[in-house]
Amino acid sequence: MGRYPPPAGASPYPGLECSGTILALGPNVPSRWAVGDKVCALLSGGGYADKVVAPAGQLLPIPEGVSLTHAAGLPEVACTVWSTVFMTSHLSPGESFLIHGGSSGIGTFAIQIAKHLGIKVFVTAGSEEKLAACKALGADVCINYRTEDFVERIKQETNGKGVDVILDNIGGSYLQRNLNSLGVDGRLFIIGFQGGIAAEVNLQAVLARRLTIQAAGLRNRSLANKAEIVSEVEKNVWPAVAAGKVKPVIYKTFPLCEAAEAHRLMEASTHIGKILLLP
Repeated sequence: MGRYPPPAGASPYPGLECSGTILALGPNVPSRWAVGDKVCALLSGGGYADKVVAPAGQLLPIPEGVSLTHAAGLPEVACTVWSTVFMTSHLSPGESFLIHGGSSGIGTFAIQIAKHLGIKVFVTAGSEEKLAACKALGADVCINYRTEDFVERIKQETNGKGVDVILDNIGGSYLQRNLNSLGVDGRLFIIGFQGGIAAEVNLQAVLARRLTIQAAGLRNRSLANKAEIVSEVEKNVWPAVAAGKVKPVIYKTFPLCEAAEAHRLMEASTHIGKILLLP
């Protein structure tokens, strides 16, 4: 829809992650990579294609036990969740974590990696089917945002303390309620603005409970920053994937020529997990 313009120099076409086989190497590519390797990659755009060019620092090996096809659904969600929630907000074992949109691609990944690391997981979603899927992935508390006030439910479940970290893709319309849901030293990380970019908030809670509000995307980061994130994901997340503790959740696949149909499915918001395009 043109609401997410690509960074300067990036492909104008959609697609921020992919998987495939290396066909050729540039002159400065590290020796760990070879023609014929099966890999997945974080992209700045252009993934809706038969072939892509990707910086070597944004390549990942296909995790053991994951198909080449399903691996396409890992790089962007893994890099988003690890860079925001763990590298920046320092979510730690024993803490609590609220994920808005728990049944999304990012949400289904975040539930699994957080549970693997010993974190109590709260999620919101908009249907009982989606909440059941989140529960099956390990979420501890599942809240239907259409029928429940998530702030009140979180207070009930935490004896009034609130959660430690929130991953939010809604933005403006949820800002005050997110602040009200955080405990002392709580951290809010915003990665989307489905609920708008503007809000009026009462900052008293931020001061009283020493709250942190942060926001970041992945696409506009420097090559060096992306390479650092990819390296951290390979080191910290890939072993959990290889061990079967974290799995890509794939709802449906479409041939690339049916990309419009795939978008219609995504816009209907009935899917759970990722939708993949196959060239």
